Amino acid sequence: MRIFVTGAGGFAGGHLVEHLLRQSNLRPDDIVAGVLQPAGHNPALDRLGIVQRQLDLRDAEAVHAAVADIRPDLVFHLAALADVAQSFKDPWGTLANNIHAQVNLLEACRQIVPTARVLVVSSAEIYGAAPADAPLDEMVPFAPTNPYSVSKVAQDMLGLQYYLAYRLPVVRARPFNHIGPGQGSGFVAADFASQIAAIEAGQREPVMFVGNLDAERDFTDVRDVVRAYLLLAQQGQAGEAYNVCSGQGYSIQYLLDTLLSYATVPIEVRQDPARMRPSDVPRRIGDATRLRTQTGWTPQIPFEQSLLDTLNDWRVRLGLSPRDAHSAGAERR
Repeated sequence: MRIFVTGAGGFAGGHLVEHLLRQSNLRPDDIVAGVLQPAGHNPALDRLGIVQRQLDLRDAEAVHAAVADIRPDLVFHLAALADVAQSFKDPWGTLANNIHAQVNLLEACRQIVPTARVLVVSSAEIYGAAPADAPLDEMVPFAPTNPYSVSKVAQDMLGLQYYLAYRLPVVRARPFNHIGPGQGSGFVAADFASQIAAIEAGQREPVMFVGNLDAERDFTDVRDVVRAYLLLAQQGQAGEAYNVCSGQGYSIQYLLDTLLSYATVPIEVRQDPARMRPSDVPRRIGDATRLRTQTGWTPQIPFEQSLLDTLNDWRVRLGLSPRDAHSAGAERR
């Protein structure tokens, strides 16, 4: 079994590689990690013994050569520009990167390994401003509200087109918000956690700056998300799309309050107009019935544990010791 993971140096990609390595029938040299980094290899992946290939997916010849060399049985396509705020600043940059990269990868797979199963990671952002009266299933029409979500609509539909036109066995995953240790800045839970950790470390004043706290989102731990990715790559029906979500909504206010309950010092909260997006969807909750029925997957890690793990990860990054929820809450009181 040969597996190629694009975006392996990123948040979900790194967790996916770790999850793949926990499968008893896989060895480190079964997995090739595609990374795009000016400095070369990702040290975290080096420690896992994973073969890494520095690759710009926008370079068609380089992608063709990589796929010809690897000849994967499974392909996980996670690489993409995923910053919604940045997509408003540079719409074409996001669109060109995400679409061009996927076309090159699908073309290479079609020509070289036409039986390889390909998991294309789209996003629940494609549902955008869809009515939120009930959890969103895969039949909800697309209603993208930002350039990033438009790029994900294109990626999703390209996956379907390559299945319909060439019978390339593509499965599409539509993850809702995912959180957990290792997430970088630019995402709400990580942004809040990094601010709290920096305050605890005495690196900034005890004030947190926040955006819209009323929005409600469906959060799933990244470690549960990558479990779903592997199950879909193995068991998903080619040509189909699957939501990856918990089915449970949490307000950003609740997320913030939970993280603050783990803080070891008092913190003031202030709203920052610069953190308000030009377009924000009040509520987006998913329906993962199709995924659950096809694979038996259900999320296992509680939301509150995911938040504590995220905060502890940032504490470690800033030189602090991780804390458990009980001791953190007790110290704050």
